[in-house]
Amino acid sequence: MITSLSEQKCFDLLRTTTVGRFGFVRDARVQIIPVNYFLDDRDIVVRTAPDSVLSMLPASELEVAFEVDHHDDLAGTGWSVLLNGTVSAMPVDELDAVPASGRVHPWAGGDRDLPLRLHVHAVSGRSVQRPRR
Repeated sequence: MITSLSEQKCFDLLRTTTVGRFGFVRDARVQIIPVNYFLDDRDIVVRTAPDSVLSMLPASELEVAFEVDHHDDLAGTGWSVLLNGTVSAMPVDELDAVPASGRVHPWAGGDRDLPLRLHVHAVSGRSVQRPRR
């Protein structure tokens, strides 16, 4: 059974994990880039390298997608949250003021000192439960 999730439930689920995926179009192709993230109120915050493919998102006026999901094969359950919005660069002092910023570190390592903020304009989510036999 598939169920639509409330906006509040979507944000509650986003707080339970730290890995999501940005989706956007670049050079006429869909790009899907995994990132570590944290929530700042209703915005997604990530750190990326200044020369990464994500670093060009603030210059784009197009909306991007951000998706997070989870599944449990044994329980036959899963959920997915999809956000849409625009991305801006964050000043480092603004990043330092966000309480969660010190708890989530990019797994990719290296120079990830360009903080980006996804300003969320739309939220949707679904959960699925496999029928019990």
